[in-house]
Amino acid sequence: MTLCPIALAVGCKKCPAFSVCPLKGTIGDYKPDDKAGKPAAGAGSKPKDK
Repeated sequence: MTLCPIALAVGCKKCPAFSVCPLKGTIGDYKPDDKAGKPAAGAGSKPKDK
């Protein structure tokens, strides 16, 4: 639920305090992108035996 008045008006990414805001995922509408190339949890990645 978005509680931040700036996030309600324009969105988290357009906020001037976006880079330093510790609550952007809690009271804002920010959701981190999964495009960082990291495999999804449980995507068949098993530890290798050596």
